[in-house]
Amino acid sequence: MSQTPPASAPSVEGQMYLFRKPELVTREHHGHLGVSRPEKPLDFCAKARAVPLTIGEITTAMRFYPVIFSSVENPIPLAVLGLVDDENLFINEDGEWEQGAYIPGYIRRYPFALAADKTGDPENPRMAIIIDREYEGIVEGGDTPFFDGDKPSEQMQQAMEFCQSYERDRIQTQRLADVLKEFDILTQQMAQYSPDGKEQVAFARYVGVDEQRLKDLADDKFLDLRKQNILPILYAQLMSMGNWRNVLDRRAVRHQLTAENVLKPQLS
Repeated sequence: MSQTPPASAPSVEGQMYLFRKPELVTREHHGHLGVSRPEKPLDFCAKARAVPLTIGEITTAMRFYPVIFSSVENPIPLAVLGLVDDENLFINEDGEWEQGAYIPGYIRRYPFALAADKTGDPENPRMAIIIDREYEGIVEGGDTPFFDGDKPSEQMQQAMEFCQSYERDRIQTQRLADVLKEFDILTQQMAQYSPDGKEQVAFARYVGVDEQRLKDLADDKFLDLRKQNILPILYAQLMSMGNWRNVLDRRAVRHQLTAENVLKPQLS
């Protein structure tokens, strides 16, 4: 006889990007569950036009994606995955990531993440593992169980370790955001391209490093960025701007579009 979980599984306050129903994992509510590979394993992010990056990922991600920042006020780095429509151009029709392209850690850790568990001491919450309960790969008696008896399974422990490592990187990334805000070197910018050599067309507004502001920094501030090892991150972001063309070309190939109508909406 299958085990029916209690109706009141512990939920998570607030929203988490790409998570439809985040729940704190407990033996009581999730002991019968596990993960099996769904038909389209990455379909959950097939409509994601951008995903967060951590500071340690930027110099790798810049080889494949335009790297931008979420805002001037709180500049979290993002990898751009699509344009115009809610469409991830790096996910194929089988729900798999483009072979050879770097997969951001935010995607690799899914359907797991860490969140503050305030069921104990609200003033000093501990970090607990969560899952997206609506992920199609989470099923009763899954191939990779969450628990082995009363303890987390080996696979669950590995997921927890990855989430903890990701959380440490996320905290470092927030520190980067604070520094960028302090140094005031980010501005709103426009990405442009010239279809068939014609007049430039603006197609995306984003926040990025202002190269002139970076050059104009006082020597002591520039040295400070170098000592904090932030300069490689800034130059990587600037170099990644060449990937806007890559994203445009991907969209043109996928929808068989010409250079002149590559920005035409395709999805309903």
